[in-house]
Amino acid sequence: MQNLNLIDGRWCPALHGGQLAVTDPATDEVLTHVPNGGADDARAAIAAAAAALPAWRDRTAAERARPLRRLAELMLERADALATLMTREQGKPLAEARGEIAYAASFIEWAAEEAKRIYGETVPASHPDKRILVLRQPVGVTACITPWNFPAAMITRKLGPALAAGCTMVVKPAAQTPLSALALGELAIEAGIPAGVVNIVTGDARAIGGAIFDAPVVRKVSFTGSTEVGQQLMVQAAQHVTRLSLELGGHAPFLVFDDADLDAAVRGAMATKFRNSGQTCICANRFFVQAGVHDAFVARLSAAVADLRLGHGLDDDVTVGPLIDDAAMAKVADHVDDARRKGARLVIGGAAATPRPGLTARFFQPTILDGFTDQMKVCHEETFGPVAPVRRFTTEDEAIALANASPFGLAAYFYTRDASRLMRVAERLEYGIVGANDGAPSTAQAPFGGVKASGFGREGGRYVMHEYLDIKYVSWGLG
Repeated sequence: MQNLNLIDGRWCPALHGGQLAVTDPATDEVLTHVPNGGADDARAAIAAAAAALPAWRDRTAAERARPLRRLAELMLERADALATLMTREQGKPLAEARGEIAYAASFIEWAAEEAKRIYGETVPASHPDKRILVLRQPVGVTACITPWNFPAAMITRKLGPALAAGCTMVVKPAAQTPLSALALGELAIEAGIPAGVVNIVTGDARAIGGAIFDAPVVRKVSFTGSTEVGQQLMVQAAQHVTRLSLELGGHAPFLVFDDADLDAAVRGAMATKFRNSGQTCICANRFFVQAGVHDAFVARLSAAVADLRLGHGLDDDVTVGPLIDDAAMAKVADHVDDARRKGARLVIGGAAATPRPGLTARFFQPTILDGFTDQMKVCHEETFGPVAPVRRFTTEDEAIALANASPFGLAAYFYTRDASRLMRVAERLEYGIVGANDGAPSTAQAPFGGVKASGFGREGGRYVMHEYLDIKYVSWGLG
């Protein structure tokens, strides 16, 4: 278990000492300590990335792709060990952790292949003695700041394209889940990625982030996290006009129309709502169900929720793990209590639980609330927990208006068997990702990202490569 920073191919303690404990959220067991790095550690990592840039950038696409493919292979070969480590530091069930490792590896593999498809253009000139060339070149040194809920995939979704494009990167993982990042760093070295191309610094987010944005050599930062922090980063980025990709908060609606396949809708709801204990940016947060199928949908969803099993992610048959920390527990409990006080009906769940002796009090029962209203916190705030509030609607226009009544625009879901409605609703939903009869739309080859207060930029597919490339126009005079 690696527990030091990776800077210029070397494993390093914090320059000024200090450590952070990494704990299992299900048991409070201290797994290890990692460096409590700060601005000087970040500066050292940035300098290493800058020094490594010219040689990495000058490699051919095929030469960059080879170690990236090997990294993806190593991740799959070590999937069990990586998944166990992730479950211990993050809490998600082992089966979900294994799925995340495969998902994370897919971003590296996809990016390695896309490296060979970074094309330029020739544009017809307006004069016979000129030629116009359009080149796409790596932006340079980049950085990423990643969250705790997907501690491997949120890194590889940024790291793979950056390296494939010819950039180098400094990674700042979440303080709660640094071990998955450091394990990826070990595999990057084993895969043959040169020293300084990948650097990983754990510690003080504010100090490390400040050093990143203070450095003019860092030309691009990708961040996944809250809208509030994203807004702060936009201010910091103005100093050197640093390019940003921001995947920020979400508040996903989930619409079920009268003509939907209810069994499919329930499967989709379970996939998007209760994965990772409801702690994902694209979790369904508001369920709108048409009046004709409302009661049947709630009954079927309740039956499915009753089959979920709370527990430590390494225990057999567990499907819902702990929340990440006490603050998360308090927020979920507050949202449920607020909704019940204001008239929502508790269908199932609704309370904290202790699945077995020796576990913490960070487990919350998977919960369904029926009849939520505009006055409740669940209507306006991202719960980030295993709570499904349901509300009935009458018409398609009403459903669209309710779904779009949010400053956020990351993901939305709806279920219908009417092809015309499918296209109408997909076009009218103000979200960057729409799951139409699909509760699990994330995949490496598709553009992932939001609109409105959910940020900008896309990660995935060919679109993500443009985030790490500059366009250069060359006007070539022949005379």
